[in-house]
Order: sequence, then C-alpha cells, then structure tokens
Amino acid sequence: MGFFSGVSRLFFDIGILSWDVLVTLSNLVRRNRRIRHVTPEGHPGYGGYWPEYRPPKGTDSRCSCPALNAMANHGIISRSGREISFVEVGHHIRATYNFSSTFCSFVPHFAARMLKKSYSEDTFDLEELDLHNGIEHDASLLRLDAAFQPDQSIKHVPLIEELLAAATGKDEDGNDLITTKDLSRMLGKRRAIARAVNKEFSLNFLHRIFGSTNAATLVTVFGGRVDHLHSFLHHERLPEGWESHIRQPHGLTLMTFNKTILGVELGVYEQDWAEAAREAVERHTAPA
Repeated sequence: MGFFSGVSRLFFDIGILSWDVLVTLSNLVRRNRRIRHVTPEGHPGYGGYWPEYRPPKGTDSRCSCPALNAMANHGIISRSGREISFVEVGHHIRATYNFSSTFCSFVPHFAARMLKKSYSEDTFDLEELDLHNGIEHDASLLRLDAAFQPDQSIKHVPLIEELLAAATGKDEDGNDLITTKDLSRMLGKRRAIARAVNKEFSLNFLHRIFGSTNAATLVTVFGGRVDHLHSFLHHERLPEGWESHIRQPHGLTLMTFNKTILGVELGVYEQDWAEAAREAVERHTAPA
C-alpha cells in the first residue's frame, strides 16, 4: 500500500508541475486583471469590500500563517478555524490572494499528506498545521521558535516591528516598501540568532525554502507595502480596499513564485549576523 501510495503521489506531483508550466505560459499571453477586479466578482473582497473583521475568540483555532488566520478573522473560511475542508481552503486562497490553481491544489495536498489525512474527505483545524518541522519551522520572521513558544499562533511583536522597520524601498507615491533584499537580510539575522540561542534548533533545506516562501508572499501578494503589512501582520486583518498585488489572469504559479522565493533565499547570509548572534546569546544566558 505504501509503495502504490508513493507512486500515486509522484504522478500527482509531476502532473501538477506540468500543469503549472502550461498555466505559466498562458499567463504570458493573456492580459493581467484590472485593478479593483483582481478578486473575482461574487467572492468576499470583490472591489476591496472585505467581510467584517472579528478577532479570534479564546476557543478559536489559529496557526502561524497570517494569510489563513486573516481569512478566518474575516469569515472567508470558518471563523472558528475548525473543521476546514482541504478542498475548499484551496478555492478560497485562490480567490482571496490570486494564487494559481496549481499552487492552491499542491499546498492543501501537501498539508493533507503531512497530517496523514484524506485531501478529499477530511477536515483540519488551523492549529494542526503547526506540527513542528512539518510546514512550521524554526527561525520564522514573525514567531519565536517552538522551543520558546509552543503556541505558534502567537505573534512576537518585536519581530514584526523590526521587520517593518527594515523596509528600504519606496513606491512612486512615496509609500515605504519591504524589498526582497530586506527580507533576505532579516531572514539571515533570524536564522543566525535562532541557531545561536535555541539548543533544539533545526532548519533543513526544505524548511529554509518554506521560510523564504513565507517571506516572499509579503512582496508578491502585498507588494511589500508597509502600511498594508502592518494591519496584516499585527492584526491578521486585510486592509480596507485592499486586493492582491498578483494580477496575472491565472494567478501566481509555482514556477513564477519560485523565482521570487529563490531570490530571497539566495540573498540570505547568516554569517553577516555573527556579532548579533553572540550578543543574543549573552542576553539569553544573562541572569534575570
């Protein structure tokens, strides 16, 4: 059974990647979606009108992914964050953030495999996605490592503030922008410090890519706009009037997204933060 399951997964992955190439090529020959028409008509958020925002209650389920948490906070998916369909969450991610159908199929399938659940039949609670070293990983830009904060739905405000303050870009209207170089720089710092202070630290190649993927969404989906990211990262709330900066007609494909992801990852230099790591160890080990 394990062998046939593995073969089935292999063919699925090959199929998704082949489909992704075709979708990427189609994006090149079709016109982008018009501004104010990125979110499909009939879906929450069309025209920038998002459903009412409600912070989570104490019994609600949330995770380390602000994009999923924001959808729950706006009622696009279950406000409780519980009993979410793998199939339906892919549809909502696609309509809300304009990721491609290939991305929105691959990611929920990956999550279902990780949780050993059926993609087509089972549901999940958001907190289940924070299985340590599944998708969730050490050296996150926004959360302390699980060794220090087991509940990964809890944001670490100083990390968010430091990230937003690191923005070096400007758009034509003078808005502050986080750039891919800014993200690489801050990932390098987080990894160097986390590696130094966390005795349980682990970060394999796959999780490094996950980290750069999460970072890359800030410049692809949000265009790096600091004022929009402030609402999104601090409150996990979609700004009033906002729509995804991804305007490709079929959404952001895996192939196109990987260019940004690799750009972020290849710019990460932990060694540049050796002194900051030593200082962090001293603070961490100093008596209270």
